[in-house]
Amino acid sequence: MPKGKTPDEMIPNMGKPKPIGLFAWLRGRFFAGMVIAAPLAATYFILQFLITFIDNRVKPLLPPLLQPETYTNYAIPGFGVVVLVIALTVLGAVTANLIGRSLISFTDRILSRIPLVRNVYAAIKQLTEVLANNQQASFDRCVMVEYPKKGSWCIGFVSSHAKGEIGAKMGTEKIGVFVPTTPNPTSGFLIYVEETETVSLDMTVEEGAKMILTAGLVVPDFEPPQETEAPKNEADDTPSVAEPEVGTEKLAQQA
Repeated sequence: MPKGKTPDEMIPNMGKPKPIGLFAWLRGRFFAGMVIAAPLAATYFILQFLITFIDNRVKPLLPPLLQPETYTNYAIPGFGVVVLVIALTVLGAVTANLIGRSLISFTDRILSRIPLVRNVYAAIKQLTEVLANNQQASFDRCVMVEYPKKGSWCIGFVSSHAKGEIGAKMGTEKIGVFVPTTPNPTSGFLIYVEETETVSLDMTVEEGAKMILTAGLVVPDFEPPQETEAPKNEADDTPSVAEPEVGTEKLAQQA
């Protein structure tokens, strides 16, 4: 043993972590704070943009008597949103009676005769009617589809089985899969494939949308199912009775 060293000093210090410098500590805390503050800031700015956008479009339509700036020295944020909600509620109440339905039908006939306007109006009206009549219309589950070539897989959302003309010509066993794009999951394309050609996933549609939105950086947790052991056969544990007899016959033949 070398002189001047204890046994503890002779053991190499392998388990102790290296000390973190001040700059590395500050950088880690900065990124931790940024991760916490980024969703809050994004939510705030998006809400502020929407409220400001609605206020700037609704307030000019109001007479000065109804504008809060007439009675106060400052603007009230969100006042246009409140007016818009009240106006939509009144519009829905008016169109629920016979006179309101007659006005809506008259407006539909006028807009349906205007070129270019009728295409946009008809598409938006059909979409809103589908969403209003079927409030539970949503994607069924999350699957994997082999696309765009063999060996390449992408995440998609099952919408429904083939119906109407598509179901009559291709078969109702095919399913419609919406394949969104990254990082904007609101755009994508719809494909119809055999259900046997897809791989079902346990993740929810929301988790799949988050994974697409983050380009695969946020992956939901997954616990593979545990395999249950087959019960042991009691007959396998019991010793065989025929083995000693066979050994006795061999000894008799050798003698």
